[in-house]
Amino acid sequence: MYRSVIVTGGLLMAAVSVPAAAEAGSASKETVAAKKLFGAARAAADLAPTSFGRYTRGCIAGAAALPADGATWQAMRLDRNRNWGHPVLVNYIRQLASGVPGEVGWKGLLIGDMSQPRGGPMLTGHASHQIGLDVDIWLKPMPDRRLSRAERQTMSAVSMIKDRRTINSAIWTPQHFKLIKRAASDPRVARIFVHPAIKQALCRSAGTDRSWLRRVRPWYGHNFHFHVRLKCPAGESACKNQSAPPPGDGCGKELAWWLSDKPYRKKPGKKPKHRQLVLSDLPNACRRVLAANDRPGDDRRSELSAKPGTAANARANSAVRAAAPAVRPEPVSAPPVLKAAPAQVEAALAPVPDSNGADTFFATRQTAPIPRRKPLQRRAAAGAQSAPAPIPRRKPPPPQQARSGQVGKDSDVF
Repeated sequence: MYRSVIVTGGLLMAAVSVPAAAEAGSASKETVAAKKLFGAARAAADLAPTSFGRYTRGCIAGAAALPADGATWQAMRLDRNRNWGHPVLVNYIRQLASGVPGEVGWKGLLIGDMSQPRGGPMLTGHASHQIGLDVDIWLKPMPDRRLSRAERQTMSAVSMIKDRRTINSAIWTPQHFKLIKRAASDPRVARIFVHPAIKQALCRSAGTDRSWLRRVRPWYGHNFHFHVRLKCPAGESACKNQSAPPPGDGCGKELAWWLSDKPYRKKPGKKPKHRQLVLSDLPNACRRVLAANDRPGDDRRSELSAKPGTAANARANSAVRAAAPAVRPEPVSAPPVLKAAPAQVEAALAPVPDSNGADTFFATRQTAPIPRRKPLQRRAAAGAQSAPAPIPRRKPPPPQQARSGQVGKDSDVF
């Protein structure tokens, strides 16, 4: 066995091994971003499966890996190493996918981001997906062939909307409706996030069976995929659920607000900056999760890309089946909570998405500085030394003003 701390250049050992005498004020002094520590882990912690903290500030011990290939699913973007989750989530995906050919009419599902091997903040993209209970599922059917690893990295998802108020009826089908209804009808589901125009389409087609619509929540983005969030597993008191969605099907005034201009109005003035999450912002148990040995056999990078029927793929599938044999595993006791270690250096100032940040499949907020072009007059003088073309900026999430009223009900969405 080896430890993932090897790839962190010693930062992780400093973060988890120093006495707790300076715990007070540590969040204001730490500069090692938690996303760097968790993003460096390549395998799950060799601990009992347990989710710690909230969806936007937490981690997971003993995560299970969803194999890249199943009879009715294919995992996408394998190079991100984000196909990990609580065994309850892995089992949910398996069960949802298994019914898709018969009940939806697709060959299977394309599975997007779940969590990192030990959860926690991600280097790019999501502000949630931290405790192994979130998964993005593409709104594009699985093809009738196995995609290559390269195709899984480059294939684009398909948007379901014409504009922010209108579904694209040439692309949206009854099969999409059936899939989201099936996904939301599972009692393990806490919420499913979709684009407001998709929510409107679901409301129009639901008929008299509307109870499942309460769990389908409109939110910015989510026109290429839908985001499933499960409730905390039974018996895991260290995992923090959101409050339940408001009563009703959510097809009335709340949806009308989302389809208006109000959510997209810009707030005057300068936007506040948010510092990066550091380890002391997360539950203390996450220190033990980071410091734990890798679970034996969990460095599955070769197995994740193995073809169905091969020995490598069989090993990955059997390992996950062993981790999630039932709909809900037996409750486990949480690992002992460690005391917070003191900060090592001064506070990080780079912003990260707050608890209301948008969480589209493609990152809507850059988490690393974006190279800027040199001014035109300088670029001309620089000649061959001119700066490269900048990375295209993505549209930032809507301002805080647009996150009031009904939106507050989903204040821990991403």
